[in-house]
Amino acid sequence: MSLMLDPSLVEPFVAGLVGGIDVETGPTEEQLRVLGAIVSHVWNRPDIDLGSVATLEPDQMVHAEMDRHQRRLFCELLISLELCRHPQSEAQVARVESYAAALGIDEQVLGAVRTSIEVGAAEATEDLERFYGEVLPELSEPRLRDDYLRLEAPDHALAERLGALRDLPPGTLGCEYLEFYRRYDLVLPGDDPHFPAHYVGHDMNHVITGYLPTAPGEIARSGFLFGASQSPSVWLQFLMTLAVHESGTVTHGDIEAKVGTLDRPGAAELLGEGLARGSQCTVDLTKVDHLAIAHLPVDEVRQMFNVVPLVGAAG
Repeated sequence: MSLMLDPSLVEPFVAGLVGGIDVETGPTEEQLRVLGAIVSHVWNRPDIDLGSVATLEPDQMVHAEMDRHQRRLFCELLISLELCRHPQSEAQVARVESYAAALGIDEQVLGAVRTSIEVGAAEATEDLERFYGEVLPELSEPRLRDDYLRLEAPDHALAERLGALRDLPPGTLGCEYLEFYRRYDLVLPGDDPHFPAHYVGHDMNHVITGYLPTAPGEIARSGFLFGASQSPSVWLQFLMTLAVHESGTVTHGDIEAKVGTLDRPGAAELLGEGLARGSQCTVDLTKVDHLAIAHLPVDEVRQMFNVVPLVGAAG
């Protein structure tokens, strides 16, 4: 599966997405900026003027020739744009639900977004964390998840195991992984119970994709992974990243929720490029056994998986 569309579907997709965020006084500047980045980078249609698009209503989108994957992708992108509206509104949530219902997409996460409007962020956090917890094993480092999926207390044996990667030559994935932690003064997984096996692959993928551990970089990294694989687990990871770093809906461990990250200069373009780079990647990086390839040079790993170079900033 891919974010790429048949050229004949791009304009209906865009018309429906613009319609999906056209509520109250219309789409926000941030929503249009994010959608424009997707249209330009992923679908290579910078010529489309979002301000003059004739929108498609839910009942009209039904007639677009989309398969099940494309209908789901449309709804996932629309939910992503929904989370870029600040403040969130019942009208926006209802609008997204009308498209999802028309296209026959019944997503649990729609209910979590509505919860954030009607009840509050704490309940939405609980819902999304529960969904995310169900797929966490799929997103955690393969050879570590059985022993370190969750930590109730520090487990320094894990950190020591990872620290042994320092013996690898400079430029290798394992060596650059440890350098990433040193450079940004991060705690190795195992030394803090908030950082179990999941964060090994998470940060290995920061190194491979080149994105920084900033809010824009986290969104772009997660967008890259979503571009490479629209599996339900990777989609939930992307949604969680947006909920933490864009909508401010969710607090995750010690990570402080942020609002409007994609409204920062260059952040929307960074995400658009991330989605496009991910669409060119040949593997689902969340499934890779990073420890098995830690001895390889990072450049070789990138070439092996077709991780094309960053053109813009890194976050």
